[in-house]
Amino acid sequence: MGEDKETVYQERLSRYVTALNNEAPDRVPIRPFVAEFTAKYAGYTCQEVTHDYNKAFSAARKCAADFDWDAVVSNMVYVWTGLTQAIGLTYYGVPGIDVPPHVGFQYREPPEDRAFMRADEYDALIDDPTAFLYNVWLPRVAADVNSNNDATSYRNNLSFVKGAMAMLSYFSAFGEQNARLRSESGTVSAIAGILKAPFDILADKLRGYLGLTMDMIERPEKVLKACESLAPHLYHVALTSSDPEGLVPIGFWMHRGCVPFVKPEHFDTHYWPTLKPIIEELWAHGKQTLFYAEGDWTAHLDHFNELPERSIVFHVDRADLFETKRKLGGKFCLSGGIPNALLSYGKPEEVRDYCKRVVDGVGQDGGYIADAGAIMQNDTSADNLRAMTDAFREYGVYSTGHSKPAMPRLPKSKGCSIPTGRVRPGVCIPWDEKRKELDSISGSEDLIHRVWEEIEGFSYMYIWQILLSF
Repeated sequence: MGEDKETVYQERLSRYVTALNNEAPDRVPIRPFVAEFTAKYAGYTCQEVTHDYNKAFSAARKCAADFDWDAVVSNMVYVWTGLTQAIGLTYYGVPGIDVPPHVGFQYREPPEDRAFMRADEYDALIDDPTAFLYNVWLPRVAADVNSNNDATSYRNNLSFVKGAMAMLSYFSAFGEQNARLRSESGTVSAIAGILKAPFDILADKLRGYLGLTMDMIERPEKVLKACESLAPHLYHVALTSSDPEGLVPIGFWMHRGCVPFVKPEHFDTHYWPTLKPIIEELWAHGKQTLFYAEGDWTAHLDHFNELPERSIVFHVDRADLFETKRKLGGKFCLSGGIPNALLSYGKPEEVRDYCKRVVDGVGQDGGYIADAGAIMQNDTSADNLRAMTDAFREYGVYSTGHSKPAMPRLPKSKGCSIPTGRVRPGVCIPWDEKRKELDSISGSEDLIHRVWEEIEGFSYMYIWQILLSF
């Protein structure tokens, strides 16, 4: 492309945001969520892009430039195993250590009798989720971290220094990565921020799927209270990690809230009532959420229709894309729906034909973003992914479309209506508690208070990002 890259970037950003707002841009935006595929394409192993984030960033930039996509995730191989090794996280199978170098990292579900949170520990989680994560959860999931009942150790002390510095290094590098995507290929960074549902946190990282299944039979009221206690913290992390300009959506990774993992009645009583207020509150602050609906969420589409118009983008994995369009297309932008099996094992002409069907049946009036159904790993065919790209570029043109300048969504609320617990989100040790330790303050208490809470925010962010991102 001979155009100035900043001009290309602005055109793509406007195209992407127009589609996010469920309108018709000049053509269908192409935004593949490519993970280990980038390694194969760039000539790296899975171990290299998982353990060396600079290679992961380089691979993402190469794909963005060579395929000429509108938007990508800056690094879809998001779990950096350099950090997980720094603190000894035990729930990942690391390429080149626990699994072969050519295999993507694996999450290892704990046995039910060794869940990272025990069945009788709900009250401690409910009382102060952040303290529970530091005092109980982290020592169980990180081999180098001592429990409160043990004497400290060299490795324990090092884990916090290494972990915090590693996280700072990694997250800081995303700024330069996004700038290089913008300047080198005019590519938009597709999402910003992270969110998971309270129920999914219990199933993924605390009780485990089997443990939570039993809890829904034996102690459902405790599960509900735990979800309610987690909600304000998950909202806080999503809001504070979101796009400051409010242009691109927050990534919401949906795991175990759909049939067959959860009964419809449990979705109604636990999953949805503790998630819906988070989404509504984010939208009230001008933040859109990308529902990355892994699996088949068809049974819950009517619930999602309860949300405010344009507040979400719904990504289709195994649900029927055309049925989802009929159910949600009037209110929300859709993305995805191109079968991963087709992109891995089909033929390029089959991919083109399917993409043409999607343009005709789903993308004809805008509000659609081209992508596979699920994150693309190293079994995806480069020829088929290029066929998908070319097909949407050829067929996905809107004769009456437009691309408005990308404008931030104005917040409708300055406060937060989600009830907080005993310790509000954003701090570990509240100022009121710290203030009691200070006999007297001769200078400005407001200054000391402000800086205390700013520094507290770093320790708060550290543990919640480990929980959500690693």
